[in-house]
Amino acid sequence: MFGEQPVRGDLDEHVQNMLDLLNDYGITLSADEVAEARNQLEVMVNLAGGDPVEVGVVEDVSVQGLEDDQDPIPARVYAPEGEGPSPTVAFFHGGGFVLGDVDTHDNLCRLLCDRAEAVVVSVDYRLAPEHPWPAALKDCYAGTQWAARNAADFGGDPDRLVVAGDSAGGNLAATVSLMAEARGMPDISRQLLLYPATTYMDPMPSRSENGSGFFITARDMLWFVQHYIEDELDAHHPWAFPMNARQDALAETPPAYVTTCGYDPLRDEGHAYATRLAEAGVDVTYSNHETMIHGFLNMEGIVDYAYEGIDEVADQIHEA
Repeated sequence: MFGEQPVRGDLDEHVQNMLDLLNDYGITLSADEVAEARNQLEVMVNLAGGDPVEVGVVEDVSVQGLEDDQDPIPARVYAPEGEGPSPTVAFFHGGGFVLGDVDTHDNLCRLLCDRAEAVVVSVDYRLAPEHPWPAALKDCYAGTQWAARNAADFGGDPDRLVVAGDSAGGNLAATVSLMAEARGMPDISRQLLLYPATTYMDPMPSRSENGSGFFITARDMLWFVQHYIEDELDAHHPWAFPMNARQDALAETPPAYVTTCGYDPLRDEGHAYATRLAEAGVDVTYSNHETMIHGFLNMEGIVDYAYEGIDEVADQIHEA
């Protein structure tokens, strides 16, 4: 469907500056302690991010979870200026299912709200290892339902409902799409999978080619999955890693946009999932940013090209 395997171009000079900065600060996402790893991601975001963009509304809300005994799920709603109706995006942050929150992805959500003129609902789902799979999936599904039911209060159009996420969030956008189709609700118009994690431990050339030296490492990926998956049998569930899904299930999921990066260990699994979706008959747009690294959309303060990537995502929101 998409021809040859995606490749690397010449590493962007601003990306190299970013990598040098991360090396100077000794940033590692798979620290000995989970709390330290979470702090490391926050440091990276503070180093790489630009000034926050002003949007019409930013409001913290609470979402009722699927489990009766759980605390409400925090979420943050971003709405553009004007009355709408605007596309509605349920957004799930990256961080390997272990790190990150609505604050680490605040700049990105603001930019998507502004450039796509969309209502963005960023879901602060529960993290592993305190809450292993399927807690994050359940929270993101609940957040998507909340967006469908409540976005109109912020000028959002529930008939143009998009799920989107980066890295682990891309995994969650894909698995929420599968879960929503299986349950018959909500009706999702488009899934935007930004350098997604789609498979458990399948060998992929990009995992070795880009396994060290380009921000996220092969060690990080193993560390994340060891925290996220409590029982290895769970790793083979299609709602844990969507490459496990049958073709007939994939065929029922919404049109997709999948983006990957040339210097990303996750590059080839993103491409493989896009190919499987297309083979199942899903309308797929695929884009490989050959000169970029994993997480570049959150590096707009240093990597100028990040704005081109964000505009590309914004265009896909409009496609909904």
